[in-house]
Parts: sequence; C-alpha cells; structure tokens
Amino acid sequence: MTEEILKKIKQLPPLPESAMQIEAVYQDPDSSFNDMVKILEKDPLLTADILKAANSPLYGFSREINAISQAVGLFGMGTVRGFALASIVKKSFSLDLSPYGINNDMFSALSKKQHGLMTSWCIRKENKLLGVLSPAAFLVEIGKVLIAQQIMTDSKQEEFAQALKELGDVEAAERQVVGVDTPEVSATIFAQWKFEEGLVDVIRNCQNPDKADENDVRPAQILHVVRVAVPINGVITDESTKLAKELIAKYSLDLESFETAIENAAL
Repeated sequence: MTEEILKKIKQLPPLPESAMQIEAVYQDPDSSFNDMVKILEKDPLLTADILKAANSPLYGFSREINAISQAVGLFGMGTVRGFALASIVKKSFSLDLSPYGINNDMFSALSKKQHGLMTSWCIRKENKLLGVLSPAAFLVEIGKVLIAQQIMTDSKQEEFAQALKELGDVEAAERQVVGVDTPEVSATIFAQWKFEEGLVDVIRNCQNPDKADENDVRPAQILHVVRVAVPINGVITDESTKLAKELIAKYSLDLESFETAIENAAL
C-alpha cells in the first residue's frame, strides 16, 4: 500500500450510523429477519435505493418488489445487506472514474451487473456464500475511486491510459502507474471501517484466491470469475466469458449454473 493512498483511506469519514446498525444486526447470530427490516425501514432514502436495486431486470422477478420485508424475504439478509452497503458506501465518495474511461453511471452499472451475475450463478448451489459474496460484488471495485484520484493528482492520466492499452489488464496497469491495485485498496478501506475479516479477505485476494484464508478461498474464486466475466466497461463478451470459463475449470466451480446465469445476464 502506498503512503499516498493509505493517507486518503485514513481521511475517509466513518460510515453513517445506518450502516453500523445494519452490520450489527447482520453479525448478531440472534438477530432475525424482522430486526433487519426494522433497521432498513427507518431510512426512507435507503429503502428507496434498495427497492430500486432489487427491482433491476438483472434478477428476473416478474412482479414488482415494493416493500423491504418482501426484498429481505426474496433475497435474504445477506444480499439485502449488500444492496444497503453499496448505496451507503458509494455516497461516501466523490466519484470521478475518468482515468478508467468510464463515467459514474457506467461504474454503478458495473457493480450491479457483477452482482446480478453473481446472484444468478450462486443462488441455488452456493447460497450460503452470498452473505459475503453479495457485498463483495457490490463493493470490490470501490478502490478505483481512490486510485483514480491519485492518478489525477499526479497528472498521470495519459501514462495510465497507455498502460491500460499496452498491458490489457486493469490491475496490472494500476500497479505499474500507482503502485497498488483495486482489490488491495478496497480491502484496506473496508478493514478501516471494521467490516468482517472474511469479507475483507475475499476482496483482498480475489485476484489470487489461493492466498485467501481456507474458508475464503471458494468465495474469492467466485468473485475472481465474476470480475473476469464482467470487465470494467460492464460488457460481457465472448472473450470475457471464455476467460471466465477457463477459471471455472481451474477452480472446479459449477459451470452449468454459470452458463445459465450468463444467458440471463445477456437478455
């Protein structure tokens, strides 16, 4: 971690009280479905954001979800927690992703599409992992915000654009120009905010799952596949799908469910 990026992380404001309450309920083994619903219903703006996310065509529900209780019942506490944290965290940053050649709407769509593919792929056979994977898919790219700020502070936009072109790998270009990559920055942000160790570990090691703690290897592998399938421009291509399937074979993950999820994501 570079000193400049670490300084930016330490200067971030603390998470709002609503996020802390959501985390407290989620981490409490004695908490219930209703406890989560009550916390979310206290914040009308957050409720609206969650319902908007839940009604995305990415999830394929034929009927409109119009209540938080309905969203929690359909998606589960872990996924709705992901919706909520994504909304809260992104409002904590001033977004300018121009060094990556994307705008704020594209950045938001990227995380939504990654999350939609993740959920569709894992909802049946890996459902127990969605408590970690849901927020991870929404939040893993947030480190790009601080990296983009550093690129602009150092006036290295052209150098970064050239590195992206030559290397064809976003994380490799980040490391070459800034000295750190997105997963490391994102993980450090969430460690500072005291998110649970498993989520931080999965995000930090999603490019190299074998380095994750034993219990976090599989979710890190799944996150790796999803980030390859849905690249930074948010467009799933034949090439990105091919690369994702190669990783699925390497990690011995569920190919059949992934293929179904990819078909749905392309609709």
